[in-house]
Amino acid sequence: MAKLLFTSESVTSGHPDKICDLIADSILDEALRQDPDAHMAVEASIKDDLIFIFGEAGTDAELDYEAIAKSVLKEIGYTEDYSVITKVNRQSPEINRAVSRDEICAGDQGIMFGYASNETISFMPFAIDCAHRLARRLEEVRRSDSRLRPDGKVQVTAEYEDDVLKRIDTIVVSTQHSEDISQENLKTLIMDEVIRPVVDASMVDENTKYLINPSGSFTIGGSWGDSGTTGRKIVVDSYGGYAPIGGGCFSSKDPTKVDRSAAYYARYVCRNIVANGLALRAQIQLSYAIGEPRPVSVNINTFGTGIMDDDALLAIIMENFDFSVSSIIRELDLKRPIYRSTTNYGHFGKAELPWEQFKAIRF
Repeated sequence: MAKLLFTSESVTSGHPDKICDLIADSILDEALRQDPDAHMAVEASIKDDLIFIFGEAGTDAELDYEAIAKSVLKEIGYTEDYSVITKVNRQSPEINRAVSRDEICAGDQGIMFGYASNETISFMPFAIDCAHRLARRLEEVRRSDSRLRPDGKVQVTAEYEDDVLKRIDTIVVSTQHSEDISQENLKTLIMDEVIRPVVDASMVDENTKYLINPSGSFTIGGSWGDSGTTGRKIVVDSYGGYAPIGGGCFSSKDPTKVDRSAAYYARYVCRNIVANGLALRAQIQLSYAIGEPRPVSVNINTFGTGIMDDDALLAIIMENFDFSVSSIIRELDLKRPIYRSTTNYGHFGKAELPWEQFKAIRF
């Protein structure tokens, strides 16, 4: 039998890239709270105690960028003093004219992918689903144990035989910590409080490897240990490498930016292909052109797991789903301040999000 190892990773909210994602999505949510038609693409970078906020904003919302950024750092658990530099301009009038017509049009060209699998109850691939659950648990534990600090990363390697999930081969957990915990005690803490409560015992065996802080001491983290920028964790945010990624990130972008909204809709379609029993796995590619209301192309691939061929399934998809930008925003109700809830532990697979809801497909 053909064996395959596949690995996905997740990170905690204290990772420097995720700090910047949460700053960006917090700014977006505040803009949408005041102005549901806000056009936003405001991002952040961080290094040590310096935060740079930059981008374009097409809104009359009153936004205190510095206060939002500092609030995010405090919320995550960083207590240092930070300085904020802001460079935010009005959205280009040329882009605004291309988007704001009688019918909402794509704010940029781009490609987007959606994916779903029957491997988990969330219809997400196993390794990324497990990695997110471990990273979320790591965050829960560190918020109640002062010996752990905000920055952390998790990696899960799954083993397949003939494309069938069999077991977990390796779990890696790296967590920032205080100086008053030994590596031995840290390993015990992570095994007892993070890994065992999350991982199904049937998925591990005597050969499963656990690598906890394999580099040793990890006391300097966050922006003090590395730099961060919005949009650098797109594989963590999507499918953990199981599916191709599109041309742009998600965080910071309002729903007229199809990098975000169409990627969410592509997931919605794929999730419901699997949930309706039309395939065991499904992947969709979409492409859009700036100033156009509908996709340039739609491509479906069920990897031979569908109950019909992909051409027939594509016809059913086009009868049941409307890929125009206006329809996506309306059907998923995307002009709401919901984006902070997407930032950490994946933009997909969370039951409360609108693109994770069931829709009966007529066929």
